[in-house]
Amino acid sequence: MSPLAFRDAVPADIAAIVRLMHEGHVRPDTPPLDPATLDDPRYRAAFDEIAADPARRLIVAEQDGVVVGTVQISYLPGLSHFGARRAQFESVFVSPNHRSTGIGTAMMQWAIGQSREAGCSIIQLTSGKVHTDAHRFYERLGFEASHEGFKLRF
Repeated sequence: MSPLAFRDAVPADIAAIVRLMHEGHVRPDTPPLDPATLDDPRYRAAFDEIAADPARRLIVAEQDGVVVGTVQISYLPGLSHFGARRAQFESVFVSPNHRSTGIGTAMMQWAIGQSREAGCSIIQLTSGKVHTDAHRFYERLGFEASHEGFKLRF
């Protein structure tokens, strides 16, 4: 088995990332992923917008040529905490076949290091309330459930 590698995603990774996201959101009422939707142009438009912004990174974790994890990092300026720059981690997913192997820990430690190098002093993320395994994972990494999250969808 080759070592784990982290890199910025390329357009050819979109389908693998969407599959990881779908696998990570599976609940009893989640319909199966329709392979025909993997070519939806909205994914490519979102990818292009992320890739064009130097304050955003879409990362894949790759092992033996297979995408096994992903995380999106956004660097955010702010006035709170004396102008502290923060990183927002989103879409953190590891393939179900690769969970509990250390890949998630390695990916998060890598992303934390990248955030420090980018001048961030705070990292924040949200996790769905039903993902209690993920909550324990984040707590083991030193994250603290310090805020209640809210969303408004349109």
